[in-house]
Order: sequence, then C-alpha cells, then structure tokens
Amino acid sequence: MSCTLKIADETAMLALGGALAALTEGRGVIYLHGNLGMGKTTLARGIIRALGYQAAVKSPTFTLIEPYEIGRVRVFHFDLYRLLDAEELEFLGARDCFADDALCLVEWPERGEGVLPAPDLVITISPLQTGRDLKLCPASTRGEAWCRALAL
Repeated sequence: MSCTLKIADETAMLALGGALAALTEGRGVIYLHGNLGMGKTTLARGIIRALGYQAAVKSPTFTLIEPYEIGRVRVFHFDLYRLLDAEELEFLGARDCFADDALCLVEWPERGEGVLPAPDLVITISPLQTGRDLKLCPASTRGEAWCRALAL
C-alpha cells in the first residue's frame, strides 16, 4: 500500500522527518529519490534531528556516508550522487552500515544498485507548483506499517 503526501515547505518536510523517526525507532533502510533540490537531505535532517542529534546535519555529498551515533541509535546517511561505480561502496565499508540495529537513509540509491540491500521504504520526491509531492512505497512489512501510520 503506497501513499502520497503533499508537503508545503521545509518546515513540513522536517516535521515529516520527525514522524518517520518516531516510526522507525532508528532501524531500517529508506531510499530517497528525487532531483537535486527536492528536499532529500532536508527530510534526512528531520529524521536525524528527531532521533536526538543536536549538532549540524550536513549533506554527505563529498564523503558519501555520514555516520551519526545518537545514544544507542546508529544512523548512516548516504548521498551517492558522486558515486562513480556501485562497487566503490564495498571499499567504503558500506555493507557494515546495513545492520539490523541501524537506520540507513540513502539518497540516489540507483547509483548503488546491485550492492545496496533492499529498502523498507522508497520515497520519491517530486515538485509541485508550491511544495513537494512525496510518494511512499513500502518494500517490506516494516515499510508497510510506516506507510499505514503516515496515511492516517
């Protein structure tokens, strides 16, 4: 069961991140699709902040992976835009990030195809005349529960 959400602005995108953080409880894999400037990093920032991270949440555009230790919660924020070959993820130790006790947020996941594990949830962000349209497609039982909760 996929669902579509209309997001008016950055504040609403951060709030959605907060709702997702509560639902995930810091575990799972979320793929974030969308063109440059659609709000993928803003959504990731909302999730990471809502999980309790207090410092600046930066885009991992150049590092590709940004880890966050938030108490007992581990979050890995991936931005694969600059990835030249999916096999590079092996050299970066990305496979170790996808543990059962971690939350992985992956921007530009199509660039890691064949190496990345299957997601729980795929979010595709598209522009509207004002705001953004987010299509949430669950890819696991966990993702289905998140979509059901967000659709209420």
